[in-house]
Amino acid sequence: MMMRRVAAESHVPPWLEPLLTTQFFATCPDHADAARSESNLFCLDCPAAAAFCFYCRSRSHSSHRVIQIRRSSYHDVVRVSEVERSLDVSGVQTYVINSARVVFLNERPQPRGGAGKPAASPHTCEICSRSLLDPFRFCSLGCKLVGTKRTLSGGEASASRGGNPTVGSAHRDGAARPPQPSSRRRKGVPHRAPFNS
Repeated sequence: MMMRRVAAESHVPPWLEPLLTTQFFATCPDHADAARSESNLFCLDCPAAAAFCFYCRSRSHSSHRVIQIRRSSYHDVVRVSEVERSLDVSGVQTYVINSARVVFLNERPQPRGGAGKPAASPHTCEICSRSLLDPFRFCSLGCKLVGTKRTLSGGEASASRGGNPTVGSAHRDGAARPPQPSSRRRKGVPHRAPFNS
């Protein structure tokens, strides 16, 4: 049992769990009067896990690996291009936001069903059962972390589910890439009924 726990910890970078529990987008207490004082940055190299702002980065983290957290639909996301050198994000549903591929940090609540609800997706997250757009295994980095810990502590072979759940290893050249998100287009310009005179 102890060996399995050690194996799980070796596959998970020490900064991942603090990243997933950090509160972002508060005003930095040290730079509250500055224009860019929103705490939306996170350092992968510092043991003191806390969100910080643009000015804190230039003062204390200039030579460190820093990622920027962004918001999408009131939830925290990170660009795949910023995190994939330090973290294997394969198997996690990606989305394109502002022309960049992103992944959600944590599980999001399921949308409420009702009249006119679209048909259920055939793809769901293995951990929280959230509907996914594409055939990925997880909806977020948090769910992949839970899945990785389950796999490693249970001794299951990850190949049986078709993919490597390891969270900590970064992509190498030639490594398999996750499927690209579907090219769903927005509806475009809404067509409204003409005004009646």
